[in-house]
Amino acid sequence: MESNLAPGTPAVIPRSDHGISRSRISPNALKVMYRLRAAGYRACLVGGGVRDLLLGREPKDFDVGTDAHPEEVYRLFRNCRLIGRRFRLAHVQFGDEIIEVATFRAHSSADEDDDKGVVTDDDGRILSDNVYGTIEDDAWRRDFTINALYYDIEDFSVLDYVGGMADLEAGVIRLIGDPEQRYREDPVRMLRAARFAAKLGMRMEAETEAAIHVLGHLLRDIPPARLFDEVLKLFMGGYAVQTFELLRLHGLFRHLFPATDRCLKREASGFPRLLVVRALENTDERVQADKPVTPAFLYAALLWEPVRARFECHVADGVGEFEAIQQAADEVVEAQLRHTALPRRYALPMREIWSLQPRLHDITGKRPLRLAGHPRFRAAFDFLQLRAEVGEPVRELAAWWARFIGLDEAAREALAHPAAESANKRPRRRRRSRQDAVPTGPAEA
Repeated sequence: MESNLAPGTPAVIPRSDHGISRSRISPNALKVMYRLRAAGYRACLVGGGVRDLLLGREPKDFDVGTDAHPEEVYRLFRNCRLIGRRFRLAHVQFGDEIIEVATFRAHSSADEDDDKGVVTDDDGRILSDNVYGTIEDDAWRRDFTINALYYDIEDFSVLDYVGGMADLEAGVIRLIGDPEQRYREDPVRMLRAARFAAKLGMRMEAETEAAIHVLGHLLRDIPPARLFDEVLKLFMGGYAVQTFELLRLHGLFRHLFPATDRCLKREASGFPRLLVVRALENTDERVQADKPVTPAFLYAALLWEPVRARFECHVADGVGEFEAIQQAADEVVEAQLRHTALPRRYALPMREIWSLQPRLHDITGKRPLRLAGHPRFRAAFDFLQLRAEVGEPVRELAAWWARFIGLDEAAREALAHPAAESANKRPRRRRRSRQDAVPTGPAEA
């Protein structure tokens, strides 16, 4: 069945055929939809929430589409705030949960009034899109067919205007409309295509995939702050390894982490790639176990090989190790920030993880005890272990620190101060020489 159908009457999948139960939908999302309906507006669950429910997955969030304008939604809910300039949205907050409410949008020409029309730049990228329309208009302006399915609260049916159900059943990621135009409108859609393919285990439709290899460079025009948000979605959603492989396959990773990509190409089978993959595996394991993850450690791993290479160059030039790691971090981070932003609250811990790596080599005297008290010590030690696992020549050092961490405080003191331990033993008697036996003065007498 052809997925990009002509506009017209939607396919209606009745409640008895689609298998979505209201018990699996957030009570707060239902509350929003029922209140909109009671006020005379149309309301539907839309996007990834519907897609995941149809696939039997647990939705991460629930978005609502409506013909009510943002200001009208705001008047209906005291717990609502309006956000966004490029896309005007209403956020209805219930404790920690936010239900995002978007007004149905329509395509419009770029020469309309800036406050009401779709505004694009010279490359076709959408800068503003607040043109409201019907639910059918809204379906055709969404990105992928599988994200353009609507669960209608009116009769609990699923509405399909673009053949999304067929693609969902076939496991196909397909852009709605002309791929080149849609990617030019918003290049981040290329990253979304890779992320959905990895997360859902689907394949990209041929034209959807082919255009990525031609237009990947458009990501350079996306603000670094927005790309940072996309990196978190790509690598902290529980499918980081698969996503990483797809990004490299389609030539997208180099636009996010160019220095890292160059290093990986030079040593395709060595430990640089293994370190990135192992760090991503660790992130996936923690996400799936519902444990906290931090972008600081993730970025430390993604950028480590460029930092390590610069560090070794500086040391070879005679720079001290501590200064060399700082210089390497400065150079790599400055270059990286031109591609993806990294907020200070993550950049500082990341740099501390790196700066502690040379200091971990000093295991004499009181230094290990002082280093173990550093607030970033545990993260730095985990990073050292990661380096050891993938073949960097630090295995013995990582084993020493693992042994040190496993000891109690007294044993750590003894390990750090072996001389102190020997001082507590009974001293051996020294044989007196003949000279020692001769009186030398009044003190001995």
